[in-house]
Amino acid sequence: MKIVIIARNCFPKLGPRSHRATELAKELARQGHEVVLYALLGNYNYMSFEKETKVKVKNLGISKFGISDNTEFSKRNYFYRAIRKFLGKYLEFPNIELVSMVKNALECENNIDYLITIASPHTIHWGASGFIKKNKGKVKFWVADCGDPFMKNPFHPHPFYFKNVEKKWGKLCNYITVPIKEAKKAYYPEFSGKIKVIPQGFSFRDIRLFDYTPNTIPTFAYSGIVYDGLRDPTEFLKYLSTLKSDFRFIVYTKSVSAFNQFKHRLGNKLEIRDYIPREELIYELSKMDFLINFKNKSGVQQPSKLIDYATSKRPILDIDTSFDQKDIFHEYLDANYSRGKVVHNIERFNIENVARSFIILKEEYSETVL
Repeated sequence: MKIVIIARNCFPKLGPRSHRATELAKELARQGHEVVLYALLGNYNYMSFEKETKVKVKNLGISKFGISDNTEFSKRNYFYRAIRKFLGKYLEFPNIELVSMVKNALECENNIDYLITIASPHTIHWGASGFIKKNKGKVKFWVADCGDPFMKNPFHPHPFYFKNVEKKWGKLCNYITVPIKEAKKAYYPEFSGKIKVIPQGFSFRDIRLFDYTPNTIPTFAYSGIVYDGLRDPTEFLKYLSTLKSDFRFIVYTKSVSAFNQFKHRLGNKLEIRDYIPREELIYELSKMDFLINFKNKSGVQQPSKLIDYATSKRPILDIDTSFDQKDIFHEYLDANYSRGKVVHNIERFNIENVARSFIILKEEYSETVL
């Protein structure tokens, strides 16, 4: 089949949706399909990537409104930055620019057997919907993949008038895919029959693990972003600041300010690091005594980092915003991990199985021309 995948970003940009697009494209190509991957490429040279993976990589374009590309470049136009600050929520700015970019990309393709649009941002779905509505039959099958919900996203509420936009693309696509079954309730009930669960997927072929031995002092880590009041480390960090015992907490995050405010109190006990490529991250996580997972207050989302945690084979401790797990945390400090979180059936995250799940969707669907 000819499969077109459209996402805001892909390799080498780091992030859950970038990983989703890249790993899915690579594996579908490895399984013998003709795969075209669209994203905001920037000035990265994809020649060797295309040769190695057999994926044809194409540029969505250059954002005028300041959407970051795969090389982290974004235009510093102060007028558009002002719009983003004051009106961004109400206009879905700057991501609204992706609507026309997606339409233009699809205009350049012929005989699309399978279209996969990857959100967030959901404006990618909006662009595909607008194209398909005006070009009947040019796309034979469309799956709208959603890492996070839009209208019912507890982290980022949106104005009521976007409800109709979401319902328009929801009616046109063949399926909506979400990473966990709990996410189904974050979509309108009329689309419940279209929603399928396909988890985040990664290649297990290149994973390298450290030959773990217990650290001299308890050493634990967290990887990911946090949100004030929703996936919030504040109470945990406050408690760590009261401990007299020695420990080392390593954080890989872009949410630097949430942790920096405790740096002066924790000193060398807290180490804040930037993101690193996934294979490197898993190797570093495998050196830890245990890993921290700050739970979402919302039940409709689950951090994809749990896959990396499980792959590292280190014990996982779930901590909620109110930090009611003090007793279990002290058990972990004493190397008692008996009450830890268990990630079941890790093979369901293997990209080979994830890619196959996407193909099965089409095989089981009575083919309909959109």
